[in-house]
Amino acid sequence: VQLQASGGGLVQAGGSLRLSCAASGNIFSINTMGWYRQAPGKQRELVAAIPSIGSTNYADSVKGRFTISRDNARNTVYLQMNSLKPEDTAVYYCNLRNRGVTYWGQGTQVTVSS
Repeated sequence: VQLQASGGGLVQAGGSLRLSCAASGNIFSINTMGWYRQAPGKQRELVAAIPSIGSTNYADSVKGRFTISRDNARNTVYLQMNSLKPEDTAVYYCNLRNRGVTYWGQGTQVTVSS
């Protein structure tokens, strides 16, 4: 299984970015995809997750600003990030939990300037 993320970049505070992550390989139809982030000097944290069946889950810090969605036919997960803040600056990693195994994408940098 491989995950290919894209869409990071530099944006001013209040702006928007959309991240995408496409999964390929032997992927079971029942799985959970998500996004984590890691800021310098901090631990990696969950941003949002979306199962193939069930409800989405968001970190409190992004609720109301970020929206996670997925295209099951394309095994792709998206993260729409609006009203970005400098504290959202981090490397964002997509994540797939599939048949009890966790996979990670390569990470994409998001930088929000004040």
